[in-house]
Amino acid sequence: MSMLLLLQAIGNQAAEQMPEFTTLTPQAEAEMNVIDLAFKGGWIMIVLLLLSLMAIYIFIQRLIVIRRAGKEDENFMNRIKDYIHDGKVDSALNLCRSTNTPSARMIEKGITRLGRPMNDVLVAIENVGNLEIAKLEKGFPLIATTAAGAPMLGFLGTVTGMVHAFFDMANAGTNVDVSLLSGGIYEALVTTVGGLVVGIIALFAYNYLVSQVDNVVNKMEARTMEFMDLLNEPAN
Repeated sequence: MSMLLLLQAIGNQAAEQMPEFTTLTPQAEAEMNVIDLAFKGGWIMIVLLLLSLMAIYIFIQRLIVIRRAGKEDENFMNRIKDYIHDGKVDSALNLCRSTNTPSARMIEKGITRLGRPMNDVLVAIENVGNLEIAKLEKGFPLIATTAAGAPMLGFLGTVTGMVHAFFDMANAGTNVDVSLLSGGIYEALVTTVGGLVVGIIALFAYNYLVSQVDNVVNKMEARTMEFMDLLNEPAN
């Protein structure tokens, strides 16, 4: 009986010395809100947001232009050939001017050079083609810069955030709280995540636009070869 009383006394004494273990209650798990985290990223997140909006605008605008440039009338070159064979140069020019495609503008330049050496005609067509490609690729450097620069900006935000976190930790002195450091670290890492997301999206968008421009360029080259073959045909 005395042994039971002794054990009970020891248990009561231990409970009095460590009351925190008897008063702990389960804490609600913190929910991670993406918008809140984005705001905690600071001014770097604002820059990333602006870059992403500009990249999206350029992507949509360029995609519309490139799609229009790639749409051609399948009978366009056949009609040009018929007009040239019949000697209707003016009709061929009018057809080119009424067709709003890079290939049509290249063929138009070639028609205006009829009668000159073949090399001069080809050079004139190629010059127009280079100008048309430059028009299609307008805005591409900004998307490429966003793809390469956004992750670097995100990493810069993380580094500055880590500096602030350790600075706050140093100012805390002996009252260092682990949550103070961990909170600063996860907020700093938000900019890296944001930079990677923006950079990856911009990279895919850039490569897709480049592939679409390549398709248009292939059509332009095919039309150029058809036109040069037309000029090289022997006269009847």
